[in-house]
Amino acid sequence: MNPIFASPQEVEAAFYEAIARADLVALMSVWADDEEIVCIHPTGQRLSGPAAIRDSWRGIFANNPRLKVRLSRVTRWNSMLLAVHNVVETLYIGDEEKAHGPMLATNVFQRGASGWRLLAHHSSTAADRDLAEKRVAGEREGTVPRTLH
Repeated sequence: MNPIFASPQEVEAAFYEAIARADLVALMSVWADDEEIVCIHPTGQRLSGPAAIRDSWRGIFANNPRLKVRLSRVTRWNSMLLAVHNVVETLYIGDEEKAHGPMLATNVFQRGASGWRLLAHHSSTAADRDLAEKRVAGEREGTVPRTLH
């Protein structure tokens, strides 16, 4: 049985936690029960539907079982039934201390009968390499991500 998420923020947290644990079942449980869900990785390939998304993440976890994604510069647009979050992702692989990225990601969430679910995740390499340094500086200064309602 899939968990019920009370907010888009809960879905997003569960998505990135599942990535950190390389937990394919948990990762797929955050997605909407819809054949038109979409995931675009930084490689640019557009994956549509649960089977394609599941297979892609299965391959990612097989090659990189320990991934951690840190989010920064979060911007959120929330309504009653739809939410869009834009974040900067910084990726850490295994025990490497060097960060990979930054990547820009957009996560789209929909509220339905079974709570909030992820409809689309689109991550791409950021052209602005200074984002990673700004993230670290912001964390030191206690900067709080901006939320738009």
